[in-house]
Amino acid sequence: MKKLGILGPKGTHSEEAALWLKKFSREDFKLEICADIFDVLTAVKEQKLDAGLVPVENSLEGSINITLDTLARSDTLIVARELVWKVKNFLMTKPFADVKEVKKIYSHVQPLAQCRKFIHSNFPDAEIISTTSTARAAEIVAESDEVCAAVCTERAGKLHGLTVAAKDIQDNPNNSTRFFEIRYKPRDAAPIKTFDGDKVLIICQIDGSRAGSLCEVLNEFAKRGVNMTRIESRPARTILGAYIFFFDLETDAGDAALKESIRAVYDKSIWLKNLGVFPVIYA
Repeated sequence: MKKLGILGPKGTHSEEAALWLKKFSREDFKLEICADIFDVLTAVKEQKLDAGLVPVENSLEGSINITLDTLARSDTLIVARELVWKVKNFLMTKPFADVKEVKKIYSHVQPLAQCRKFIHSNFPDAEIISTTSTARAAEIVAESDEVCAAVCTERAGKLHGLTVAAKDIQDNPNNSTRFFEIRYKPRDAAPIKTFDGDKVLIICQIDGSRAGSLCEVLNEFAKRGVNMTRIESRPARTILGAYIFFFDLETDAGDAALKESIRAVYDKSIWLKNLGVFPVIYA
């Protein structure tokens, strides 16, 4: 049976997204809980897992840097598919707790940021305490003798016997997280010949010391009609001021345009990697 690694513990958004994907795809895979995102990616790289589902970007809080950095530095990890997951956050308390008496609110830093307006409006005097995960927040509230609350998934709350005090408390109703399903690809695997999918992910390093170098790279996509849906830069971790770039490209322009533009960008780069052609699934 296929083993899919996710960020744990049980009750995280990662687990909810993976359970939804399992039902949607009708695949019989087993979820393997990992301590953090790096552990998921390392286990896939070492072929201890068949795949890993990891967050790569939140629409409000931005990129998940550990995911991007690990992908950039691996020669054997590729993206198999993308899942766009609509984030729903809940305020959970112990049964029969008086919500008006809540003085402490626990959650991971990202959900706390995503629900900042709600918390400030309804609990201006509450102490906000960050935790390693939303599931851990639910666990703390369940074990506490104080009147407190967790911002978490509904599943995380129910796993620890909590009840819903308020639902969909995220400040933006369009809050979504992009997940990548990451798989292992041997170094000697055949290169991609056709772009059968919705997106292509390209990573490259260019000479940032030369004026206009990034503009020249972007123009190679533009003049061939290749639409870029996202660009992200990260430090190259070599010298100060050196950066690598992530390009999400749509495949609508066709194989010829994609091959030509990627080849042209390769010629203008210090190095370039194609991390896969993949479908995009909306939950």
